[in-house]
Amino acid sequence: MSDELVGTTFAPHDRVLSARKLWIAFAAEVSGLVRVDAGARRALTQRASSLLPAGVVATEGTFETGQVIEVVGPDGDAFARGIASARSTELAAVFGRHTSALPEGMAHAVVHRDDLVVLA
Repeated sequence: MSDELVGTTFAPHDRVLSARKLWIAFAAEVSGLVRVDAGARRALTQRASSLLPAGVVATEGTFETGQVIEVVGPDGDAFARGIASARSTELAAVFGRHTSALPEGMAHAVVHRDDLVVLA
């Protein structure tokens, strides 16, 4: 018998996610996606910001408020998931706009930071 270890080792990481964020990241069904520009990607990954319409360049699929969506960067790679604060049809009409140019009553964030998980 050999003392050589066989199998896969998973190293722990420092990041701890709540059960809700674990559900968003790994268990919830994804209903659509939003493509964002490089500035929005930096804001989400480096500054822990909410996703605003100004950083969105396109949507794919049909999703409703409250459904989980994937966030895709300029390179086409998904780097985050979150709960949509607007329907895909509403968002398609306003992506690229600054908050001050949004229609009355529309949520300012596409995905609020509390509902967003940046994937490692």
